[in-house]
Amino acid sequence: MSPTIAIVGGGPCGLTLARLLECNGFDYVVYERDETDDASRGGGSLDLHSETGQLAIREGGLFDEFKKHARYDDTTFKITDQHGEILLDVGQGRDAPEIDRFLLRRIFLESIPKDKIRWGHAVTGNKLDEDGVPVLEFSNGSTASGFKLVVGADGAWSKVRPLINQAKPIYSGKYFVESRIYPSSPQYGALATKVGTGTLDALGPYQQMIVQKQGDSSYRIYYGFLAPEDFASNGTVDLSNGEAVRKLLLSKDFFGDWVEEMKDLIRHSDTFRSWALYSLPAESLDWKPVPGVTLIGDAAHVAVPFAGEGVNSAMKDALVLAKKIAEHRTGDGLERAVREYEQDMFPRGRDVITRSMKNGELLFNKEGPHAFIRALTDGSF
Repeated sequence: MSPTIAIVGGGPCGLTLARLLECNGFDYVVYERDETDDASRGGGSLDLHSETGQLAIREGGLFDEFKKHARYDDTTFKITDQHGEILLDVGQGRDAPEIDRFLLRRIFLESIPKDKIRWGHAVTGNKLDEDGVPVLEFSNGSTASGFKLVVGADGAWSKVRPLINQAKPIYSGKYFVESRIYPSSPQYGALATKVGTGTLDALGPYQQMIVQKQGDSSYRIYYGFLAPEDFASNGTVDLSNGEAVRKLLLSKDFFGDWVEEMKDLIRHSDTFRSWALYSLPAESLDWKPVPGVTLIGDAAHVAVPFAGEGVNSAMKDALVLAKKIAEHRTGDGLERAVREYEQDMFPRGRDVITRSMKNGELLFNKEGPHAFIRALTDGSF
């Protein structure tokens, strides 16, 4: 008999698992907080690696569809200093094509029967019934139970995680303010000439500007700096006030001493959004198996985004878990599948968290890009 599986979270990670279960004939349901299937709700561009993200897509029979949207020309990666000097230009021809997050999500959504996804079901809490079976509680007042397995794919602030442990993400001290520059901007031509395809990472002392080409030809820009966790809510700046945000970022305490061509990005940026960077402690990935529950992706091992893994690590989780479930599909095999998956995931997740924190210190330091480039050169990054 196929197990009944609940997947909490309809992002790329949860949908990868859903697609792989669909291909293997398992009974499952996805609970997603979004009210509709509007896959264009946001997110940046993702580079998918051949041995992880791309492999999961291949296993799901979706690689031809993926290639229609993958941007193989956007794999370049440039490093500059705060004066705009290009210090490193690498990545040409790398097998890690970019794809917009919403397009990746749409590919998966279109491959899954519509009746397998419950929209508007944000999990607000959970509990175990008298038989130790998880009961999910939703914001719409409904509940769901009776599953043989609940998989938390619900991100950094997972509502499923408390069924396994009490680990909580810790603020890293690093903060991004995200913005966009569109082709209609007067700054677009100069930006396209400087960055071209792919990604530019400009580094200054304890500061960072990441500029990344998107599928619609716009550029997504992340302004990174050290800041308190409540930066967006402590009265420092109102992110809905574009003029105030630009004034703050151009001040001497932020990017005021950067070269003019980089400051021009701030002057023409629009639609600001905050992004505080969190990470789970690496040691939290060593829990005892909990019958009927497991975690994948950021719910299991959210990390600051400096190891180049992110969605690839999450999709690898989904791939391994689906393979283990298919391998042990009878009798008490589901518990064995989860146990083997977790033993595979723990060291991978700890490695991603540890490397991400280490790399973050290289990217945000008083030397600007120089410590980072040394690490790239000697292979320690």
